[in-house]
Amino acid sequence: MIIEDKVEIGANTTIDRATIGSTIIRTGAKLDNLVQIAHNVIVGNYTVIAAQAGISGSVKMGSGVMIGGQAGIAGHLNIADGSRINAQSGLGKSLKKPDTAVTGSPAYEYGQAIRAQAIARTLPEMEKRIQELEALVKQLISEKISS
Repeated sequence: MIIEDKVEIGANTTIDRATIGSTIIRTGAKLDNLVQIAHNVIVGNYTVIAAQAGISGSVKMGSGVMIGGQAGIAGHLNIADGSRINAQSGLGKSLKKPDTAVTGSPAYEYGQAIRAQAIARTLPEMEKRIQELEALVKQLISEKISS
């Protein structure tokens, strides 16, 4: 295990040692309380990880990554510089583009997620409108067949 300079590690954080290679916490990284860092993970320079986040084995993070509380990251992923993973997100694929923001479980692009959440709130009204439109179409078809 390699812990570089100016690293802060909160209470009850666990950092697993690697069996082959090294688990590395780079310069300036800040790990909150109750964070789990698995074997062979590389936490990039000045990355911050909030409480109760879990990073599975062999994840490689770039610099300046921000991981919200209770986020989970699957193993063997690469996370680009400046990526932001929202709290309670579940990341199952690599983030290759720098400065990407994701949210949700499974995690996906932040802007799309916010739009989807806004639409989800209107689903009951949309369902009612669709049912009304379907009834109207059936009625028009029935009238057309009758005439």
